[in-house]
Parts: sequence; C-alpha cells; structure tokens
Amino acid sequence: MCVAGAALRFATLDVQSLWYDEAVTAELLKLDLAGLLRAIPDSESSPPLYYLLGWLWTHVFGTGEVGLRSLSALLGTATIPIVWALARRIGGAPAGVVAAVIVAVNPMLVWFSQEARAYALLVALAALATLLWLRALERPAPGRAAAWGIAAALAVATHYYAIFLVGPQALWLVLRAPGMRTRAAALAPLAGAFVALAPLALGQRANDSASFIRDIALGGRILQVPKQLLVGYDTPAETPLAVLSAIVLVIALAGLWAMLARRDGATAREDAVAGARRGDAVALAGLVAAALALPALAALAGEDHLITRNLLATAPIGAALVGAGLARAASRWPAVGPAAIACGCVLGLAAVVGVAIDPRSQRDDWRGAVATLGTASGQRLIAATPASGLAPLRYYLPGARALTEPAIAMREIDYIGMAERKPGERPKPPRPAAPPEVDGFELVAGARAETFTVLRIRADAPAPIARSTVGTGLDGTVPVLVVFTR
Repeated sequence: MCVAGAALRFATLDVQSLWYDEAVTAELLKLDLAGLLRAIPDSESSPPLYYLLGWLWTHVFGTGEVGLRSLSALLGTATIPIVWALARRIGGAPAGVVAAVIVAVNPMLVWFSQEARAYALLVALAALATLLWLRALERPAPGRAAAWGIAAALAVATHYYAIFLVGPQALWLVLRAPGMRTRAAALAPLAGAFVALAPLALGQRANDSASFIRDIALGGRILQVPKQLLVGYDTPAETPLAVLSAIVLVIALAGLWAMLARRDGATAREDAVAGARRGDAVALAGLVAAALALPALAALAGEDHLITRNLLATAPIGAALVGAGLARAASRWPAVGPAAIACGCVLGLAAVVGVAIDPRSQRDDWRGAVATLGTASGQRLIAATPASGLAPLRYYLPGARALTEPAIAMREIDYIGMAERKPGERPKPPRPAAPPEVDGFELVAGARAETFTVLRIRADAPAPIARSTVGTGLDGTVPVLVVFTR
C-alpha cells in the first residue's frame, strides 16, 4: 500500500499550478533562516515547524513545484504505515490493511500530500501521536509517556488546531497514568511547546490572517466537512461519489458497532484480546468526536477558524476506525463487506484520478494563465483578480513586482481573471466580452480556459497608466497590479 500511495502522490506532483498559499510558502523558503523566522509572524497563521523542515528540504531539492511539494508527498506516504499500525491495534491485521488502503487513496489526504503547506506534516504527527498515546495507555511508563509528549508537542508546533486532538489525549493520559513521574514525562514536552509558541500565537491572532474563513457561514462550513473528508474539495461526478462513499461509511460504522459488541462463546483469552481492542476503538472514537466538537464549540464562542483542512488531524484516526469497521463487516457479512471495501477503494481512486485530469477540480491555474500571456518586449502591466494573485504571479514571473508608483508608462495591459471558488460550486471564471476600456488601448489577444480568462490590450506607444486608468478587473473587483519586465 505504501508503494501505491507513493505513486498516487509523487506521479502527479507537478500537474497542478501552485496556488496562493503555496506561492507564499515558496517566497518564505527562499529567504535565509533569520528572514524566514522574521517573516512567519506576519505572513502565516500557523506555527513554524513545517517551514523550518521545508527550508532544509528545499535547500536540497529546490523551490520548483516538485521540490516544494515532495516533502508533503513523503509525509503523506509515511502516514500510511502509521495508520496501518493504528488500525491493527483495534481490529487485527485485516483492519490494518484496509485502513492503509483508505489512507493511500483518500482524495483529501492525497490532495494535501501534494500541497506545499503544513497539513501533511500535521496528519502524520497526529497519527503518530495517537499511536504512541494508545501504547502509553496500554503500559504507562515514563519512556512511553515522553514519546507521546514529544510527538504531541511537534504536532502543536505544526498547527495550532492539533491542540483539539492532543489536549484530550493529555487529559486522558494524566487521569490514567499511575504516578507523577509518568505524568510529568508526558506533559513536559507539551508544556514546553506551549510556552515557546505563546508569543507567536498571540501575535498571529492579532494579525487575523485567517479572517477569510468567517466570510463563509459556520453552518455551511460544518456541512462541508464530511463531504470533503470523503471525496475532497471538488471532483467530477462529485455527488454520486459522495453518496456512494457515505454508503460505504455506513457499512463501516455497522461493522465497527459489531466489533464493539461482545461475542458469545469466546474463550477468556479471546475475550481479553477483544476487550483490549474494544477499549482502544472506543478511545479513538471518543478522540475523533472531541477533536471535531471542540473546534465547533470554539467557533460558537467567537474563536472561529473552523474549516475542513484545519480538522485534518482527525483524518488518520477516522481512517483507522473505518478500516477496522470494514474489515469486521467483511468477516461478518461476506456478501456486503468485501464489496464495500472494493467500492471504497474504487471511489477514492476515481476521485483522485478525476482531479488529476479535470482542470476545474484543481488549484487555481496561475501557471497556465502566465503561459497564456505569451512574450512581449519591454514592460507590461498585469491586472489580476483575485488580488491574492500577486504571490503566484511573482513565482511564475520572476522579477515581477506590485505597482507602487502613482503612474507608470506602459504599452500593454494584461487582464487575468481567475475563477472564484465557492464551497459546493464548480469554479466559473469571469467571461467579459471585452476588457475595461482604457483610452488608446485596443484588444490584441485573449484566451478563455476552463478556470481563467486572459485579455491583452495594447497601445501604439507607451502611455501613462494610473490605478484609476486600469479600472476594475475582469470579475468587477479591484485587481492587483503587477509590473513585469522581460
């Protein structure tokens, strides 16, 4: 399964363009180490661990699309055996295999294994911390508790939302640990991470760089979570894929319920093994419930950063439970269980392949828009919407800069309109009949791709251009103005 999962992640690393967040990552990782640490508080809303690892990684593999994303692909692949071990604890060897398959083909986990952001690291550390947590609960000892504490601290140093997972683990472990030495070994690394990260977290909270999340109604975001965890953000035939995936999930839950039931006629040894597995399964189910409910409660209390990708720490644990449930269903209901496992595998592969071949299911195609601009001598002014296009334009047009002058002499203005992406909707790029009118400029070229529109206008001679001259972007909003000299 690791080989198959790696193939899905590495084979198409450069199929999609970098989008805004990844372009920002690239800009950060091109800085020296001191510059990186200075820039994180103002540009990011997450802790620094991923960026430090990424900085080291890209010094070896570069900041091209594959170099940037390959760290996440490796971490996503490494998550597969961790979840295998986690599911094996609660359902035996068959459960481990099924859970590994689920992680290998899950569209959301594949998506973030191909993104140059912190989420693949969060998922891997969440899975590892949970596995170490179960081991510490099984035999509480300072060494095992410390191993969990280190993994939990690294998870929090990757993403603040990890606290909703490792916080309940810490509480549970402290209540179960037999002595102060074991409790101290567990909590010391986590406490150290909190103290070290507190100033950064407070500064980032004041910046509120994730305020865009609250532009979408909380209820809508909550409803999107299960669909996105099952089939990803967007894919061809999304509705039937989601419905069929939900049916597979129901069968898995039925199998999990059957697994938790006591079996009549079991020997004392069999009952002891089953009892230990049931205990671990109940602990994991409670952990997932807490890690999903606590962010929702925090959002209702006014600390609202709830969005699917911030909940990804629950994904590997959910995969372990679903794998155990499907394995149990296969053994108990031979006519249904194996078919559900095969169906789940095919559905995941269909969604992953669908994204790879359908541009409208992919990230914003800034690379394609830049390629469409073609070549031109001298300076050109690019008016791009949405305004977040500045970072990817600087990535794909080295030397490009934001316009800062009150006016600048230009012979060509290029308008790029990227599709606006809304939850539950297919992206629709702006399709104006003509670019905004600018005196002395005429339309010379245009292109309409599936996710963007490009219109190029040119004058006979350079003319002074101010922001007010450019007007609105192709979607009617204020564009970012970028100057590029070839």
